[in-house]
Amino acid sequence: MINWDEIEEKALLEVQKTSFVHEKAALLNTRKVLKAFRNHQVADYYLKPSTGYAYSDTGRDELDGIYAELFGTEAALVRSQFVSGTHALAVALLGVLKPGDELIAATGEPYDTMQTIIGSPIKTPGSLVDQGVVYHEIPMIADHPNIDAIVAAITDKTRMVHVQRSCGYSSVRKTLTVDEIGEIFSAVKQVKPDIICFVDNCYGEFIEDKEPTQVGADLMAGSLIKNLGGGMAPTGGYIVGRKDLVELASYRLTAPGLGGEMGATLGDTAREFYEGLFFAPHVVLQAIKTSIFAASVFQNLGFEVSPLPEERRSDIIQTITLKTKENLCRFCEAIQASSPIDAHVTPVPSHLPGYQDEVIMAAGTFVQGASIELSADAPVREPFTVYLQGGLTFEHGRIAIMEAAKKIMDK
Repeated sequence: MINWDEIEEKALLEVQKTSFVHEKAALLNTRKVLKAFRNHQVADYYLKPSTGYAYSDTGRDELDGIYAELFGTEAALVRSQFVSGTHALAVALLGVLKPGDELIAATGEPYDTMQTIIGSPIKTPGSLVDQGVVYHEIPMIADHPNIDAIVAAITDKTRMVHVQRSCGYSSVRKTLTVDEIGEIFSAVKQVKPDIICFVDNCYGEFIEDKEPTQVGADLMAGSLIKNLGGGMAPTGGYIVGRKDLVELASYRLTAPGLGGEMGATLGDTAREFYEGLFFAPHVVLQAIKTSIFAASVFQNLGFEVSPLPEERRSDIIQTITLKTKENLCRFCEAIQASSPIDAHVTPVPSHLPGYQDEVIMAAGTFVQGASIELSADAPVREPFTVYLQGGLTFEHGRIAIMEAAKKIMDK
């Protein structure tokens, strides 16, 4: 007979023991956000909507400046017109890479939606490969980038090295720390100083006290319905980096010659972007605590988890290998049933655009698909690993995790 009170108590103690370093990062990142807001003299009128061409959208332009300051970059493009993080990544890559350029994926096979942008292994109309970009993939070795192989793959035509910070839907690699990303970029820059170092930063913002752009990344992109939206942003994405590269990306988002000078901020979006960014360091901390709690609960129940409860984290994702399809479905059902929205809905596996396998998702979120809110998803394939992320409050995460554990073990 499982002693659920004991399981929960052990997990709470693990959270208390492990989360101190993340609390320090949350405090530091909150200070950074406040400083950036003060430096850009954020005022009430920044939060107002704009319409039409929006040539004089001060709030939009100043938010770009705030993001550039936070990430230590020359420029930023923060827009509601990005429909997802995948869209922001696609705009960055398709805007910068030209026919004949070589792209090296330094962290192995990217996750499914990135594969459709690249056009490998399945050729996709409009993808990078379809437009003449040459693609090479360097597998990781035992959770670590194979830096020797990455460097050896660089040629005169290599324009960009791509790093996926998060583990994605991989059960054979871990998320990279910012320092590990910096080691890759330091090595490739020694061989080819003009190479563009690109980072898919989804799920990683505000986890550590620095970002990949501070250790050599020239260009980086991510989603606003993940970490940086703080649970407030209703849509959107961002691109930060060198001014010339961000400008190329902006032409891909709008049109050549227009770039970031246009794009209305409709409704209450400006306020949600600013307020969400202000909340983001604290909300990310809540998500990390939820992940640590989940790791402890399921490890004590005999399941394989990554990261381990005590391990250093560099994103908000917690993987739990549930061994069977039944366990996977039960887990997602419990997370959905413990959600504030659509708790009455039962998630079922189905095919989604951009994914090769059926996917099951639990996402009773206020913003559809917002993975900074408590959510879980998984490709329905062996070893039936679920990817848990988010949690606007640790209290909610704690409740939902215990319900999921009981639903699996008390079957």
